[in-house]
Amino acid sequence: MDAREKRRRVMARSIKLGHCVCDPRKPCPCPLFKEKNICTCAGERVPPESEGRPVRLTAFVRSAGCASKISQKDLHQVLAMLPVVRDPRLVVGMATADDAGVFRLRPDLTIVQTVDVFTPGVDDPRLFGRIAACNSLSDVYAMGGRPVTALSVIGFPIYALPAEAMAEILRGGMEVLAEAGVVLLGGHSINDEEVKFGFAVTGLVTDAELVTNAGARPGDLLVLTKPLGTGIVSLANQLGKASPESLDAIAASMSTLNRAAAECMTRHGATACTDVTGFGFLGHLCRVVRESRVTAEIWAEALPFFPGAVEYARQGMFSGANERNAEYSAAVTRFDDGIGEEIKALLFDAQTSGGLLIAVPGERAKAMLADMRASGVNDAVAVGEILDASAGAISVVGQRPSRARANHTGPARQTTGHADATAATSKEEPMQDKDSGAASAGREECCAHGSGAPAQALKMFQDFMGTALQPGAVDVVTKELMAVALGLAVNCEPCSRIHVRKARSMGIGNAELEEAAALAVAFAGCRALMLWSRMKKEVLESGI
Repeated sequence: MDAREKRRRVMARSIKLGHCVCDPRKPCPCPLFKEKNICTCAGERVPPESEGRPVRLTAFVRSAGCASKISQKDLHQVLAMLPVVRDPRLVVGMATADDAGVFRLRPDLTIVQTVDVFTPGVDDPRLFGRIAACNSLSDVYAMGGRPVTALSVIGFPIYALPAEAMAEILRGGMEVLAEAGVVLLGGHSINDEEVKFGFAVTGLVTDAELVTNAGARPGDLLVLTKPLGTGIVSLANQLGKASPESLDAIAASMSTLNRAAAECMTRHGATACTDVTGFGFLGHLCRVVRESRVTAEIWAEALPFFPGAVEYARQGMFSGANERNAEYSAAVTRFDDGIGEEIKALLFDAQTSGGLLIAVPGERAKAMLADMRASGVNDAVAVGEILDASAGAISVVGQRPSRARANHTGPARQTTGHADATAATSKEEPMQDKDSGAASAGREECCAHGSGAPAQALKMFQDFMGTALQPGAVDVVTKELMAVALGLAVNCEPCSRIHVRKARSMGIGNAELEEAAALAVAFAGCRALMLWSRMKKEVLESGI
């Protein structure tokens, strides 16, 4: 059958049905046929450079890059409806919302697995492929792992864009995989109106190398390895207002692997890490402080931004992803009065293939940053500090406090012109964690606090507790249920409240908590029963 006859038969069927057989939302003839005399249902394709114009990938997306992802708040709500995954071989699973899953196949073999797919924030197909690959591999690097294999996932409007563009996207991704020493095993493709691309990645990690989002400790410095602002610059590009300097800067950063930074952090004993992507700087830090049970202080004057990003934010060029990210992390974040709205926007901005946010012991930070610069990670800089134990809180201040200046090292911030973000500030207590219902300023004191013990002894206790609760031979869900039972058994009300709320935030259901409480009562008797009755009324029945 020749092409003309094929078109006639397909269109006749569509007209008879009253809509396009390929897309029931459209009439037949469809707008594309009327405009360009092309019937994609009959297999006809749009020319590679229609009317002399190059392909613009961003014209085929609603939200660019990681801004296209479902918000943290909505995702958390959906995941809370699902059963908790339990397996003795599961080291890190969904319960802690970490960057990747960790699974122990056998005592001497542990794998890291992740999948990441998003829409383009740039128009060049090969560059988009490179960025997508860097972004997908980053989750494995954030766990201290080494990626080894990958499967590609691509959504592409094959009849509306030239096949050459799809090949270039895949080619760009394969270039980065080869650079990282990762083998592409195959993949999956979907004919989609929006362009989407990414990889499912498998890596290896040893127990000594594993870094999670739950290990940050008081006294750690927070190091960020790439500037902020990719989402804002990408939106400015979609609006036709981004400068070549801004675009070149984010392109170079997004297409750079986080491998060197990850290798440095494992060499210097990082206690926690996350990569900064779709949930924004504060969204990802929020998970770190909640899982680590600490308060973080961020120094606005130390934050690195891409050229032009602050000015674009000042002009209101940030997407709805900012509002969605703010809904989740603002509950535990307190800003000093001098922090400008544009700086807040950049802290909530959805990053694409962003840097690593690393917690490292303060005494090791200087050496780690020097190692990073020697390894080519030139943008790495200390941006904050872990202050003390808490239910999880963040304080954003203008200037780096004098106590932290001696430890600071790294490049100067890359963008100026926002003095309102670096105004002198007074020391403030972390704000209340609204999600946890804590009555104090972001803190729930356990029995070790306020005991009059020396500060060094308290720090040693906190470090021990943090290590004990990290994933290991026993998964974190089981450990949290054990903590609930033990808190009730020893009749420690603050500890019980902390661990019951933590368990609920991990998706552990009431029935499982009831069984943990029953064990406590079985071993500790009436006092545990009375304490559980109060906890049940306060936490479970109130929905806190």
